[in-house]
Amino acid sequence: MGINMQSGAVASNLRYWLREEMRFFERPLHILRGYKRENLRPDIVAGLTVAVVMLPQAIAYALVAELPPQVGLYGAIVMAIVGSLWGSSFHLHTGPTNAISLLVIASLATTVDPGSPEFIAAAGLMAVMVGLTQLVMGLARLGVLINFVSDSVIIGFTAGAGVLISFTQLQHLLRIQLPRTHMFSERVAEIFGHLTETHMITFALGLGTIVIIAVVRHFRPRWPTALIGMLVTSGAVAAFNLSDHGVIVLGELPRTLPPLADLRLFDIGLMGRLSTGALAIAVIGLVEAMSISRSIAAQTGQRLDSNQEFAGQGLANIASGLFSGYTGSGSFTRSAVNYTAGARSPLASVFSGLWVLAMLLFAPLAAYLPRAALAGVLMVTAYGMVDRKEIRRIWRTSRGDSLIMIGTFLGTLLLELEFAVLAGVLISFGRFIVKTSTPVVQTVLSDDDFRHFIHRPDKPACPQLSVIQINGVLYFGAAQYVEDVIRANLEQNPSQRFLLLRMHSVDHCDVSGIRMLESVVRLYRRMSGDVFFVGVNDEVKDSMRLSGFDSLIGADHILERDTGALSYLFYRKLDPAICIYECEVRAWKECQNLPKRIMASEIVLHKEAPFTKVNLISAHDLRQKIKGGNPVRVIDVREPSEFKKGHIPEAELLPLLNLLGDENQLPPDCEVVFVCRSGRRGSRAAQYATGHCREKVYFLDGGMVAWENAGFLDAVDK
Repeated sequence: MGINMQSGAVASNLRYWLREEMRFFERPLHILRGYKRENLRPDIVAGLTVAVVMLPQAIAYALVAELPPQVGLYGAIVMAIVGSLWGSSFHLHTGPTNAISLLVIASLATTVDPGSPEFIAAAGLMAVMVGLTQLVMGLARLGVLINFVSDSVIIGFTAGAGVLISFTQLQHLLRIQLPRTHMFSERVAEIFGHLTETHMITFALGLGTIVIIAVVRHFRPRWPTALIGMLVTSGAVAAFNLSDHGVIVLGELPRTLPPLADLRLFDIGLMGRLSTGALAIAVIGLVEAMSISRSIAAQTGQRLDSNQEFAGQGLANIASGLFSGYTGSGSFTRSAVNYTAGARSPLASVFSGLWVLAMLLFAPLAAYLPRAALAGVLMVTAYGMVDRKEIRRIWRTSRGDSLIMIGTFLGTLLLELEFAVLAGVLISFGRFIVKTSTPVVQTVLSDDDFRHFIHRPDKPACPQLSVIQINGVLYFGAAQYVEDVIRANLEQNPSQRFLLLRMHSVDHCDVSGIRMLESVVRLYRRMSGDVFFVGVNDEVKDSMRLSGFDSLIGADHILERDTGALSYLFYRKLDPAICIYECEVRAWKECQNLPKRIMASEIVLHKEAPFTKVNLISAHDLRQKIKGGNPVRVIDVREPSEFKKGHIPEAELLPLLNLLGDENQLPPDCEVVFVCRSGRRGSRAAQYATGHCREKVYFLDGGMVAWENAGFLDAVDK
């Protein structure tokens, strides 16, 4: 029967898991069921607006990847439809992008010859590999990982990609023949070495495209500037028959639906060679898509599901690869156009794909489109990829982010592109690990108003108590660092036998953190001190309880409030003799009203109060001795101001400092009980008297606090 119950539980868990996984694939049903009819017209108009921008971009980006224009168009159509239906964002537009196209050519060119049929098949295979990687990450709920990739990686990479694209397109803008090279420095040298071979008509067409885009964008920023520039230059080519004068034109585009691709899905060797690049493209594509989605969602207030977006990007890439396209991602330009054009739902992106499909009917017009015009469009786009405003902000804000940005930028220019991206991502992860493994651990003191604890390295420390604040997670990566800081503080302040750990900002503590705390507690207890905690949240308390740590320290060592914790330690644990006779700091609020009498240098005040080395007597026993008429002398070793506030009627005043400074002050041989506020000065007096061969010496256990707590207030003079 037990086996049947276990089998039923496993089956139930499996069904639940399948339902949760199927939720990712049911996204189009939710979109269509919740679609409102009043959104149809705005979505159609927005889709047409985006399509006008997408058509020239898809062709241009395919040429960046050294793929035929139709591959870019097929990818744009398929990814716009699939990415919007299975994604999370209402406005993210998926398709070919500049950065991803550059990564594709960098990854494929070392494996397959560009321009060959094998190259096109490898591009489709890579799209499927990238999509599967992204889909698995979404199904595995790894969307949270994207939050750990620094934005400075994307800023550095896109800036570097913009520079690379500019120099890559220069050869088409100038129509010069260059040997193929993937080294940025060699490409720059080759371009400047062949400037004299510039084809001036081609250069004029490309430069004219750039000027038209800039002028139209200045006066009519909402117009499709790239499309206008390409139409004007195409008209010039057709009117003056410039193709016969050496101008390279794009040629006629196909007018068919995206066909199924003949992919080499079972070529394990090729898949292995593409795997590194596919992983880099998958990661950078997801980071790019989520960054764009978040930036637009910040304006619309939409709640995003990063796991659903991962799945949507993955399915879009898989579909693109299967239908003769290539890898893509979210496009910031098209997404921004989609949003500003009034798109209200993901169907706007679906309509944009359908509009581009309809535009293929006019594909013969591409026969007059000069390659230099596309180079001009791409150079304008590449210029916009360098986000100068964000670069300046990162440079001013964070040295760590600045280093990541610069490192990724230089890596993009100087390394194999996929390794540069992965290096930037790894550096970002590494910085996160370093930050979390070295949390802020610092000593704190009361502020001038005694309301808050702040780090005050310029102020002298309390000689008995160290208050250390931990801001971070106590996990295996940080435990050793936190312990090292605590030990270093103890070495600098060896008299601080008590430690209060403020843990308000510690929301998790694993086994390594618990072991570290155990080590610290044992360290302080070996020197007759102790460790206390304040601000411990429920999760950390559970970890302490389950690990048995609470039994080691005792429940009274986990305190609730800062003010109560400090009062408890001051009146119950700290040695008032040190506070009164040796300390001039007055670090805490409780110190302010203490009498201060600094001892002469020849008087030695032992730091350890020897509670276990002398006799003690309880408040009840002392009361019985006094009431029974026993010859017992009660000597109060507090200061006169404390004595006046209240004392045992039979007590006589002999401040500890006077007692330690003159042994003749010791009473003759008789039964003596030393009294102080909480017992620590009394224990010192008892130890001193015992060391001078006095017998029958006691101190009142708990001092006047215990006397009052026992209900003997009627036996207190005030």
